[in-house]
Amino acid sequence: MSNNEELERATGDKTIQRLDFRTGAFGAAVPLLFFVVWAITISVMQLSSEVALVMGAVIGLTLGLLLCKSKWEDYAQGLFDGLAQPVGVIAMVAWFYAGMFAQVLQVGGLVEGLVWIGSVTGVEGGMFVALTFLLAAVFSTAVGTGYGTTVAFCTLMYPAGIAVGADPTFLFAGILAGAVFGDNLAPVSDTTIVSATTQDADVPGVVRSRFKYAIIAAVPTVILFAVFGGGESGAAVDQTAVNNVTESVNPSGLIMLIPFALVLILALTGQHLLTSLTWGIIAAVPLIVMLNLGTFGDILSFNPDSDVIVEGALVDGITGYFNMAILILLIVAAAHLLRLGGTMEAITGALVKWIKNSVRKAEVAIWGIVALLNSSITINTAAEIAAAPFVKELGTKYKIHRYRMANMLDAMTSALGYIFPWGAPVLLGWSTIKTMQGEYSWLPVVEPNSVFPFVFQGWFLVVIMLIAALTGLGLRFEGKNGEELKERPKD
Repeated sequence: MSNNEELERATGDKTIQRLDFRTGAFGAAVPLLFFVVWAITISVMQLSSEVALVMGAVIGLTLGLLLCKSKWEDYAQGLFDGLAQPVGVIAMVAWFYAGMFAQVLQVGGLVEGLVWIGSVTGVEGGMFVALTFLLAAVFSTAVGTGYGTTVAFCTLMYPAGIAVGADPTFLFAGILAGAVFGDNLAPVSDTTIVSATTQDADVPGVVRSRFKYAIIAAVPTVILFAVFGGGESGAAVDQTAVNNVTESVNPSGLIMLIPFALVLILALTGQHLLTSLTWGIIAAVPLIVMLNLGTFGDILSFNPDSDVIVEGALVDGITGYFNMAILILLIVAAAHLLRLGGTMEAITGALVKWIKNSVRKAEVAIWGIVALLNSSITINTAAEIAAAPFVKELGTKYKIHRYRMANMLDAMTSALGYIFPWGAPVLLGWSTIKTMQGEYSWLPVVEPNSVFPFVFQGWFLVVIMLIAALTGLGLRFEGKNGEELKERPKD
């Protein structure tokens, strides 16, 4: 054994570039396919839980091991390489900080303050759902994370909306739709950055070019939420408990809008998400203590008689997402195995034969492959990373402008990531709402398989991009110096 091999074995630094499976490229897809089938099944049977989803991911990865023809130690190393990818770790930390910030605002009474606004202004029912969508869109555009927006708004706006007569399903959908808007458009969004950089495009130019698509989708979305967002959708709500909440609320918690606005301002001025959220937490804590909205013990305390020892809003903001953090790592690892096993390469080869020399077919193929990967990988940034090389190859071959390629990639990724019931953001929001039931026992929980038809911003983006691919709407080609051309340049 060479010195390099000994070092790799001792340090675990060996990087796997390729894995062979007994059923070829299909075998590499088995871990993700099993997870998707498992997630759909337990969702339809209303047996969904974070632990059950983690178990499904583990079983899928185990099946992949049994199908692997390469050395099992290489499979294990490939799995570990996938677990170590930055995309999963970044998402985890973003959840933790967004969760802590949202829980601190809740301690300060922001939920009650929002309920008070709804009760005195008449912004209730469907209008509250429409307002929630708009606020979530602004927030997600500012902070750059749809996942963090989902956590914060399911913690704050969901209970407030239920208390003022919003439909639970449409309210949850409104939060997800707002997250779609920002994830697609925010200059600091990970999907925006990935879509631009993988297509060799500048972020400001990409954002300017996709603004029209986001707005076209947002206008009917607001209208639909306002019209259909009131009342109930079959969820059992303890109206007596809700009435008690609306009668006892006061506006004092609205002071928490100051740290909320601070996070928005910092994010919009280019500060990193973690920086923005950290300063939001730092600003909120003294306001809560000095104005007697809560105690420091509500935020952080030590209880030797408790199982967890450390308690409070900061702890709740982290611990509520441990299972989801494990799940995202496992899914990202499964997506990495998909690439190592050649599944993406096989799909790309088949589609190129179908496309031949048609730009329309090339764009439809881009639309289809991004949709396919997002339906299976479920973590939108991971799916985007997997699809990016395919988009780049086809777009360059047919001289499609880099802004167009980035927009097609990001719009589909941002949309579908918040639609599928087994998608990480949907499960994250569902998990957050379940956690909030501990605070508000009357809060209805919307199952993931019930909300997906109503994430209007996502569905409109999917349809808009399909129409654009089929008709050439907004299509621009790339000139020799990167300029946008209406006609395809000659070779």
